[in-house]
Amino acid sequence: MTNTSNRTFTVPTREEVSATNQAIFDNLKGAIGFVPNLYAYFSKSETALADYVTFQNRKSTLRAKEREVINLVTSQINGCRYCQSAHTAIGKMSGFTDEQVLEIRGGAASWDSKLDALAKFTASVVENKGRATIDSREVFFAAGYTEGNMVDVIIVVGDKIISNYIHNLTGFAIDFPLAPELA
Repeated sequence: MTNTSNRTFTVPTREEVSATNQAIFDNLKGAIGFVPNLYAYFSKSETALADYVTFQNRKSTLRAKEREVINLVTSQINGCRYCQSAHTAIGKMSGFTDEQVLEIRGGAASWDSKLDALAKFTASVVENKGRATIDSREVFFAAGYTEGNMVDVIIVVGDKIISNYIHNLTGFAIDFPLAPELA
């Protein structure tokens, strides 16, 4: 069924959110210089912004670069232009080149066998709704990942699906440099 609604989804300003969410806005602005529209939109719910920030900041067995691989692959498969754009910028800040970011979004990382196994495993997880292929699992484990790492991959995929779905439903403005489309 196609959504034919003309509803426009707006991102709330600091003045339009609760005192609790205003404090989170202030923390975000202090930490990264602005409040991304995705985070601001979460404040439409009294508790979602705090929950999401806590979820994103949890400790993980995965390095920041590995989490970015998962974020980029998941956002590409789910067609979320907001998260593709945000994580292209974050991926470049994490040390990936423009070409590497594009390759990761396509589900591979040919320059690093461990990240390649992670990208392919993540793509298989997301495309198959958690039923990753046996081959992608075996390559993931052969690359040195553990079952604990697998759990953390799924946590990051779940985190990214939340934000992908929020933006895919609402389509609010993208406040990061727009990521290029994959060829």
